[in-house]
Amino acid sequence: LGPLVGAIDQGTSSTRFLVFNAKTAELLSHHQVEIKQEFPREGWVEQDPKEILNSVYECVEKTCEKMKQLNISIANIRAIGVTNQRETTVVWDKTTGEPLYNAIVWLDLRTQSTVERLLKRIPGKNKTFSKFKTGLPLSTYFSAVKLRWLLDNVEEIRKAVEDRRAMFGTIDSWLIWVCICGKNGGIHCTDVTNASRTMLFNIHSLEWDPELCKFFDIPMEILPNVRSSSEVYGLMKICPSRKSGALTGVPISGCLGDQSAALVGQMCFRDGQAKNTYGTGCFLLCNTGQKSVFSEHGLITTIAYKMGRDKPAFYALEGSVAIAGAVVRWLRDNLGIAKTSQEVEKLAADVGTSYGCYFVPAFSGLYAPYWEPSARGIICGLTQFTNKSHIAFAALEAVCFQTREILDAMNKDCGIPLSQLQVDGGMTNNKILMQLQSDILCIPVVKPSMPETTALGAAMAAGAAEGVGVWSLNPGDLTAVTCERFEPQINPEESEYRYARWKKAVMKSMGWETSDSPNGKPK
Repeated sequence: LGPLVGAIDQGTSSTRFLVFNAKTAELLSHHQVEIKQEFPREGWVEQDPKEILNSVYECVEKTCEKMKQLNISIANIRAIGVTNQRETTVVWDKTTGEPLYNAIVWLDLRTQSTVERLLKRIPGKNKTFSKFKTGLPLSTYFSAVKLRWLLDNVEEIRKAVEDRRAMFGTIDSWLIWVCICGKNGGIHCTDVTNASRTMLFNIHSLEWDPELCKFFDIPMEILPNVRSSSEVYGLMKICPSRKSGALTGVPISGCLGDQSAALVGQMCFRDGQAKNTYGTGCFLLCNTGQKSVFSEHGLITTIAYKMGRDKPAFYALEGSVAIAGAVVRWLRDNLGIAKTSQEVEKLAADVGTSYGCYFVPAFSGLYAPYWEPSARGIICGLTQFTNKSHIAFAALEAVCFQTREILDAMNKDCGIPLSQLQVDGGMTNNKILMQLQSDILCIPVVKPSMPETTALGAAMAAGAAEGVGVWSLNPGDLTAVTCERFEPQINPEESEYRYARWKKAVMKSMGWETSDSPNGKPK
């Protein structure tokens, strides 16, 4: 079989461990576990860092068991890559190895008042004051404001910082620290792609920015060391009592935020290549090469990857949509109109139209291209005729309309319209959604037959690292991917009409919530 590479893919709604063949990029085995999200108050989203960690252990163990059944030796696993939900913030105690609070998830809105307080300190309340340093607008979305909230509101964390026991990290840092020895000499690091999502990182100098740390009043000693996306960070060392100790001694040598990993997994290494990932949210990234491009149309600038210590950083323009797959989960778990996500697809298929009903799922405000935290979700255009199938269809349409908004912005910024859209992520298994997406964009949608591109990207980074060298990233060596194509099937006029109605609905969702409205109380 030759050398294998493992990938830990820790997403917002689930954790996976996957094993790939480094020569053929074939997925050999994997296991997935759904992660609980906690909503202690309205707008708050948390996860338990220990549960995340245990889900990683469980996925590693189960995948190793499956490989034994397939007679594949786990001794062939030469490296492990990590990819993760970005921005989600963890603070832990380096002496006990225990988290000091739940992880605050990227979608969380509790920091709205923190953002408004910080805005008052900026001349002209300019949200994009750090755009040219960080590529990002001031928003509840990024880690710095979450960390600021934790320092302001959690006594235990304040104390740990004073005693120099506190460590901050995004999920990648937490996992790498624990998997490489933890409190017995763990490595506290992150990669440039994850660092570029904190609002504390200068994306040009590739260093933590002292001025920004001062602005957010964050002590620099709690920040992880920033490394490239592809180098050996350390060797896997999981507590021997667990069966996942089987991978002890394997280098962890790849680390990419999930959207960067998907860009790599889709082989978008050339300037102008783009992909759209449909997960909890929706993220369109376009590689802009070794130059950072700043958007005039509400997109953000982020680091795509840096494939080695001495290799240059590549940049991307990103359109971020907060709610995509999460709207289907909401229909399932909150409204109970279906028992599974597949059932939501079936409901939509039964009607084939939303019958004039529009759903703007601004559950966490609106991200790109509006950056409007005051927006909230609305369903409008309802009549006595509307039923749950129309609402299911409107939810799928919403994912497609939101993608069209960020694609329009991307086309304006890049000047060269995309002729087709490369897609990946869990929702792309939904054929109705993919056809709808093509109809609404009026361009073909192309989906690789192996949908786990995020994990593949992390595996590629790990396998290509210096000292591992089992995966070649030379364009000539990359295996061609088989794809499924969806072509537009409706006339552009109808598509434009529906898109215009959608935009009208978006306007109605804005300005709903202000931070002085009394906050939801814990249940």
